[in-house]
Amino acid sequence: MRATFRIRSWSASRRSHFVASALHIYLQDHLAGATFGLELVQRCRRNNEGTEFAEPLAELTVEIAEDRQTLRRIMPDVGADVSRTKVAAGWTLEKIRRLKPNGGLFEYTPLARVVELESLAIGIAGKRAMWHALDDVASSEDRLGLHDFSRLAERADDQLSRVEVLRLDAARTAFFHPSPERRGRASA
Repeated sequence: MRATFRIRSWSASRRSHFVASALHIYLQDHLAGATFGLELVQRCRRNNEGTEFAEPLAELTVEIAEDRQTLRRIMPDVGADVSRTKVAAGWTLEKIRRLKPNGGLFEYTPLARVVELESLAIGIAGKRAMWHALDDVASSEDRLGLHDFSRLAERADDQLSRVEVLRLDAARTAFFHPSPERRGRASA
């Protein structure tokens, strides 16, 4: 409440600068997250070549790359510069994330697949939230009115649904290994 009061008491130009700056930071942060997500889905796709996960991950990779490019096109519309530092941080953090042990020191494991897909789902949910927020403010920010944020949010919903199917399949693979006796009983 106190912060709102202070902002309201600012001059119109100061308030406008603060709001624009906040939007620029928000978009820069999401671009860093999109960089992380793109690196993650590309790695996940590479690690799943030759599996039933390969084709859906290839489709998601294309879409996530397109969404990242859409965000890059939106940024100049509102006067936001790309923060190379934040983009580099997103790229670097994805590489550091790989150091987390997932049941194998140097190999890709079923648990690693589950963790990657869960991380991807979290990123897509964040992207969906961003599209919804931008859609909400687009009615009062002319420069955002050029983009169909509701369509982008629907696409993120679809991506999230597809990742959830993959994640549950990966979890079954990682966490359920029936013994030979159980497999025999299951087929009987």
